[in-house]
Amino acid sequence: MLDDPRSHGLWEKTAPAAPVTEALKGDTQAQVAIVGGGYTGLSAALHLAEKGCRVVLLEAAEMGFGGAGRNVGLINAGMWVMPDDLPGALGGEYGERLLNLLGNGPSVVIDLIRKHGIDCELETQGTLHCAVGEAGLREIEARAEQWQRRGAPVSVLDADETARRTGSRHYAASLLDLRAGTLQPLAYARGLAHAAARAGAVLYTASPVVECRENNGKWRLATPTGSVTADWVVVATDAFSHGPWEEVRREQVRLPYFNLATRPLGDNLRHSVLPNREGCWDTKEILSSFRMDRQGRLVFGSVGALRNGGAMIHRNWARRSLARIFPQLGSMEFEAEWYGWIGMTDNALPRFHRFAPQVVGFSGYNGRGIAPGTVFGRELAALISGERAENDLPLPLTPVHEPSMRPLKEAWYEAGSQLAHLADARF
Repeated sequence: MLDDPRSHGLWEKTAPAAPVTEALKGDTQAQVAIVGGGYTGLSAALHLAEKGCRVVLLEAAEMGFGGAGRNVGLINAGMWVMPDDLPGALGGEYGERLLNLLGNGPSVVIDLIRKHGIDCELETQGTLHCAVGEAGLREIEARAEQWQRRGAPVSVLDADETARRTGSRHYAASLLDLRAGTLQPLAYARGLAHAAARAGAVLYTASPVVECRENNGKWRLATPTGSVTADWVVVATDAFSHGPWEEVRREQVRLPYFNLATRPLGDNLRHSVLPNREGCWDTKEILSSFRMDRQGRLVFGSVGALRNGGAMIHRNWARRSLARIFPQLGSMEFEAEWYGWIGMTDNALPRFHRFAPQVVGFSGYNGRGIAPGTVFGRELAALISGERAENDLPLPLTPVHEPSMRPLKEAWYEAGSQLAHLADARF
């Protein structure tokens, strides 16, 4: 993609091929036009097509081009916000509804993968939220207690058990979430695309929407070489939005995030580092994440963009950090490197918008796109098909608004991560 190995890195190298698609040419009709070929758009297309709807999906670049093809691949349950804080942020009814829906989100992803035979390196041994110091320990203990009260299969592991599972003595404890897991994110997106196409959805790539206008009660979406006229429009472009719904991108502060992948580890190291293949991230403010792929590569990432001076700074920081966390690795070379953008809303929660009559979308996944994107796509399909009323959705309807000083915040995140990683000589 983009002829740039830093856009999708290891995931493009190892993902099965996407379905064969082409740009939209000429005019066509649909019941539902979906804009965006990420998890939300592809999940909506699949679920709508399975209900017998005539669906056309328009993707500006390629399937999984945005965050769906660049992320770490953690199938997380819930959001960053503490469970007990959600009812206060959204109201009791919506808060508990969202907690229940996203708490069970990984099972929706796993069931879809198994139902449709998607080859995406699925691992279901859980995730580990690794506590750095006493503050980190208090954070994961509070999160565990709040989820446990809701019946979730989460537990706090002590330092010894955390070391056994991660291969590192650097963490005070960890929160094991057995609902969660890992996958190859671009492979999952492409697998959803194959499943949607088999169900009858029509998929177009290289087809950016440049205009959307109402005409006699229907919506006409124009691309450079064609158009779709539809009753409903699903906006599923999120933090990579441009064109008619650029406001969705402007509603989020984009945080850069990079990943580096080592060469496959030898057998001895595979028995030492993440032997059960849980996905991990830590409690530091500028967090780090690590996980294994199917071939035994250690994928290690953090906040920052691999461009300009950041490429060398973050790469050198990653080498130092891996040496501290996993001294048994010795000197490691990276086989692939890539980065993308996490869209952050001002309250770290996703949004549901109605842009116009029968033009709807979810956005703002705050680094938790795999399970929420899949679930929200299913919810949009239920809404459009009449199976779900709007007030029964997991989020209230909210207007789009741009956070204050957004460009300044984005510049600071990129520059600040470089400064932090340049100065980081401690754990």
